[in-house]
Amino acid sequence: MLLRCVAFLALFAWAMPGAALTPASTTEGTAVKADTPKTTSAGTQFVVPSEWTMHASGNKVILEPPESGSRAVLVDVQAPDADAAIAQAWKAYAPAKSWPLEVATDSAPRDNWDQVRVYSYETSANDKRFVTAIAFRHDKQFTVLIYDMAIAVGEKRGSQLRAISDRLLPKGYKRESFAGRKAHPLDAERIETLKTFVDNARKAYDVPGVALGLIDHGKVVFSGGLGVREIGRPEPIDSDTLFMIASNTKALTTLMLARLVDQKKFDWDTPVVQVMPSFKLGDAETTRQVLIRHLICACTGMPRQDMEWVLNSRNASPETVMKSLAGMQPTSKFGQLFQYSNLMAAAAGYMGAHVLYPDMELGAAYDLAMQKQVFDPLDMRQTTFDYDRALLGNHATPHGLDVDGHTAVAGMGINDSIRPARPAGAAWSAVSDMLRYVQMELAEGLLPDGSRYVSKEALLERRKPNVALGTTATYGMGLIVDNTWGVPVVHHGGDLAGFHSDMIWLPQQGVGAVILTNADAGASIRGPFQRRLLEVLFDGKPLAQGDIDAGVKRLKAEVAVERKRLTVPADAATASQLAANYRNPAVGSIQVSHDGKATIFNFGAWHSEMASRKNDDGSLSFVTISPGSDGFEFVVSGTPDNRKLVLRDGQHEYVYDEVK
Repeated sequence: MLLRCVAFLALFAWAMPGAALTPASTTEGTAVKADTPKTTSAGTQFVVPSEWTMHASGNKVILEPPESGSRAVLVDVQAPDADAAIAQAWKAYAPAKSWPLEVATDSAPRDNWDQVRVYSYETSANDKRFVTAIAFRHDKQFTVLIYDMAIAVGEKRGSQLRAISDRLLPKGYKRESFAGRKAHPLDAERIETLKTFVDNARKAYDVPGVALGLIDHGKVVFSGGLGVREIGRPEPIDSDTLFMIASNTKALTTLMLARLVDQKKFDWDTPVVQVMPSFKLGDAETTRQVLIRHLICACTGMPRQDMEWVLNSRNASPETVMKSLAGMQPTSKFGQLFQYSNLMAAAAGYMGAHVLYPDMELGAAYDLAMQKQVFDPLDMRQTTFDYDRALLGNHATPHGLDVDGHTAVAGMGINDSIRPARPAGAAWSAVSDMLRYVQMELAEGLLPDGSRYVSKEALLERRKPNVALGTTATYGMGLIVDNTWGVPVVHHGGDLAGFHSDMIWLPQQGVGAVILTNADAGASIRGPFQRRLLEVLFDGKPLAQGDIDAGVKRLKAEVAVERKRLTVPADAATASQLAANYRNPAVGSIQVSHDGKATIFNFGAWHSEMASRKNDDGSLSFVTISPGSDGFEFVVSGTPDNRKLVLRDGQHEYVYDEVK
């Protein structure tokens, strides 16, 4: 669960090999019925996403989603450098409004591009928009990709934005593939290569600790730790150190459901209302369509509504989480787009638990179901939903960045807030336990003694595609299957405040890995680690280290430019004009207090110091800056007699009213 700004695009993440390409010649523009490969005037390969309209003229291609006012633009130019190419592309695009440049950073070159430079532009919260340009250079030819999108459209159609970048490749280039290659064994030398890569990346990103595990041909070949549990303390990470695994809990939840399918409690195609009549979404037709398999498929059209549990968790319970589903409305058609919903995932776990223990409170029923159906049979002795137990033992401390970009201990408040929705991401686990789980996945449901734990059919159903992620990855039930590099890679990440993890396995090679980190910057290690694993196995081109090097530079640049926009402590004159209390029925209350020069927003379950920021459009924002809970932006609104604050996520707006 990514709690704050959701990355709208994963550059170079996937490809779509083998499709025929047609030039984007001059066209009036008609919506395509399926993802359609095209080429620009210079021969650069790209994809027009399903239901998008293409307008091509000369060296310019404009791609528009069904929603008006958003577009992706491709412009071919020849220029002496990336800055000049970007300037030419904006001139060719000629939008109605221009935006000031916020920061420009280089990404690691790949896919036969000689240079990739990313330009982020400064928008204000009230613009509800993101604007980004990327200059891709091959030899002397640039292709510039501009995203000029409403945030709501960008989040809803994020998987389609990835489809555009998936296939943005130079003329005639075919991406590297490991299909048909034999994987090297993870011998001592290769294990050391992977450990060194992770440890160097950890140090580069200033992540205090990482737990790492590796499996080869179904056997654990490494399980241990790098670094320490907490910054400034000597206790090392080891294979039994507990981390919050966040959204990796989802796959464990669907594993519990697979066991219930085997036990004939229901099947994957049973309507949810048949086994839990109280299940209700805000849209009656969607409610009727939801089968068991759809609860963690990210395919029902239900958008993220994370703010409602992150900020309003003080009095939340599993029962209130289930009731809140009745207020959720889909923003895309059933099965049309990948839209990630933690609340729907929570419903999956509680539904299964209710079937097993109909007379128990939902949270207790779920905890017992997971213990009996998953943790005990897999010998996952460390894994727990008991926060008190976890925090009393060998556990990692979460870390974030302070307002100046330095690693610091993060509070646990946001991590506590997931408890009422815990099937979506509240498990604590250790790399030793997660390796046992991955071993079972690689063995297709068998335990180490050869006994059958879950049927192969029920287990593998969780990997079947429910919705596309870009062009070569799909989402199943709490699991992603990625065929970018020609071999299937099954994985899923997990994100909470100060805890970021990934579990990975290659079914055809019998190889698996688990990486757990205890700092927000650790999220940037996971993708390069997956790539490095493939490089080591298949003698792939050495791209992963470049991703780390460029990522560190980009993070530092982004922190520095954002810091310049913030006033810390918050401006005293503007802070004094805030009301003492605000409330919104969906996201709860804010109590405003002052501690010396600091302004504090207290949300009940957690609190943060605030910075103030004057925006380009003349508005004023207060932004959370405490490590681990940074980045929530509240825009001052209303009048002196009726003060308000406005909070937005990708597709929702929450107005807090003054409480008098």
